[in-house]
Amino acid sequence: MEGTYDCILKWPFNHKITFCLLDQSGQNRHVIDSCRPDTRSNSFQRPRSEMNVAFGIPKFFSLPMVQQDNNNYVRDDTMFIKVIVDFDDLPEVILPYILNLNPGLPHHVQQYYIKQEIKRRQDAANVSASSPAVISINGCA
Repeated sequence: MEGTYDCILKWPFNHKITFCLLDQSGQNRHVIDSCRPDTRSNSFQRPRSEMNVAFGIPKFFSLPMVQQDNNNYVRDDTMFIKVIVDFDDLPEVILPYILNLNPGLPHHVQQYYIKQEIKRRQDAANVSASSPAVISINGCA
């Protein structure tokens, strides 16, 4: 949609977008799907009128599943969809962690926690990759 800051934004819009339908049952079975915009599409060009052509992920979550009684995604006629615009090319494996961050935290605090978690995971991967392999023959190491 047309906005106040369009004149200072970079066009066409080309950042990865992730849609997250939040599981309200506490089981963390969130529905997550990501896509990269087609920068040739009018949807991602600078708006020249009030609104560009709409964009979405057609098979993100089926309407009959949302309409089912007692589904995990609608409680008290309310569902939560979180949209993440990825300006930093975050790894896919970090998305569940991001979903569990308190959305009330200031953005810079969330970014700090995300960077710390990525570093923690990279450090853990480096430690396991550098550990010497132990080969066992007949139960003896």
